Amino acid sequence: MAFQKKYIPLIIGVAIAAGVFIGGKLNFTDTSDRLFTSNSKKDKLNRLIDYIDYEYVDDVNTDSIVDVTVNGILDNLDPHSTYIPKSELERVTNNMKGDFVGLGVNFYTYNDTIAVIRTVKDGPSEKAGIKAGDRILMADGDSIFGKEWSNADIISKLKGEKGSKVKLSVYRKGEKNLLEFKVKRDIIPIESVDAAYMLTNNLGYIKINRFAESTYKEFKRALDALQEQGATQLALDLRDNPGGFLGIAEQIVDEFLEDDKLILFTKNKTGKVEKSFATSKGDFEEGEIYILINENSASASEIVAGALQDNDKGTIVGRRSYGKGLVQREMALGDGSAVRLTVSRYYTPTGRSIQRPYDNGKSSDYYNDYKKRLSSGEFEDAEQIKIADSLKFTTPKGKIVYGGGGIIPDIFVPLNTSAHNETINYLIRREYISNFVFEELDKDRSIYENVTANDFVANFIVSDDVVVKFQNFVNFKERSNITFVAYHDQIKRLIKSELAQQLYGSTIAEKIKNETDDMIEEVILLSKGDDYFEVDLSEDN
Repeated sequence: MAFQKKYIPLIIGVAIAAGVFIGGKLNFTDTSDRLFTSNSKKDKLNRLIDYIDYEYVDDVNTDSIVDVTVNGILDNLDPHSTYIPKSELERVTNNMKGDFVGLGVNFYTYNDTIAVIRTVKDGPSEKAGIKAGDRILMADGDSIFGKEWSNADIISKLKGEKGSKVKLSVYRKGEKNLLEFKVKRDIIPIESVDAAYMLTNNLGYIKINRFAESTYKEFKRALDALQEQGATQLALDLRDNPGGFLGIAEQIVDEFLEDDKLILFTKNKTGKVEKSFATSKGDFEEGEIYILINENSASASEIVAGALQDNDKGTIVGRRSYGKGLVQREMALGDGSAVRLTVSRYYTPTGRSIQRPYDNGKSSDYYNDYKKRLSSGEFEDAEQIKIADSLKFTTPKGKIVYGGGGIIPDIFVPLNTSAHNETINYLIRREYISNFVFEELDKDRSIYENVTANDFVANFIVSDDVVVKFQNFVNFKERSNITFVAYHDQIKRLIKSELAQQLYGSTIAEKIKNETDDMIEEVILLSKGDDYFEVDLSEDN
């Protein structure tokens, strides 16, 4: 009996542990033969990582191994299921949320120092007295200049809780001593509406760069303002817009479609269909709408274009869109990282999928589609657009539309190859134009103090001498001999646009770019009822 009493606590402990184990495995939808089985696929991965962590001869960062493993798994799925590591998640989330907590300055690193390009209007830095051209040297007594400071490090140093304050030491040209500012951090918007203004007396223009949480509110404010100015027609520019939240696209479409019109429907792996319909809240249902798209308009941009095209509402202008008809949902992985996993396909109201083929998952063929389309001549000739007769659909008014890879526009506008010169694209990518403009502005900003945005657009001229200066600037940076003789006019317009960006903001910059834009010119002609070239891909042609 003494022996039995001695081991009773041990026996009870074992029984409790076994119960906990069984309870952890128990799923009331499982049959009894699955109760003690484990997921061998998951166990294999976990065991391998544990072996490497505890037994491998060298120290290894198993977090990086997990990242590689997750990416390897996703590489075997579709091209749009992606992994977001912990280090990137906050930035990605803020970008799609539409705001972040910060100081409200646009800056770039100039000679290893933070140079303020512009302050956000009514933002914390503007209220504190910081100006364009200022150099921020210290934050709370710590130096934040030098080669060792990356943009990510600087942003991390300047970030903080909403309402918290940071003391900045600032160098300002013409001031003998450093200036001290206390800036109270606040919510700073990340604007997704780049521009909103009137193209003609009754044609408004709105450019959206992505579909973030704040996009519908920004769009609605812009639309209301344009309608107050007399807009009865609208050009909605979705060129180079990669997409975003499906629900935001639906809200924007709802402004144009009559009650109960189908916007889109989605279908998941089980065949479950969910439909989205327009409501009674649309404020532009009677207005005339033009949607501008190109080969980089994707996802939510294609939802907007497809919904309007299939409902015979408005006119789609431009070139065939990207071709992304998959819907992702972001799912947390528990360690600060996340995965955006494709959970369904979406279909336009006529029932077409515009997702282009991805038979080989994340293959180079999928991502090189742009080059194939460019080399095929599709960007310059509508007749080179490949269509499949089996994917032909008909809108309620009898218009023929096609699925299988992007939205084909109603009105085709070829790519202006001279305006998309590779040298110019390279200069933009390297930020040479923005850096040059900043340096020129920095010599004497007072020149523009009394120049209004409208005066600047109408009267400011970039001289040939400035183009020569820019050419010398680039050649010094590149240690080469690039000349701009063949495209002086494009360089002048880009310099003027960048000046407007740094002085007045994105709307004025876009206004200047659009003055010689082929698609904008086409939309203006269409709005006036002039003749136009319509894409005709019917069998008789």
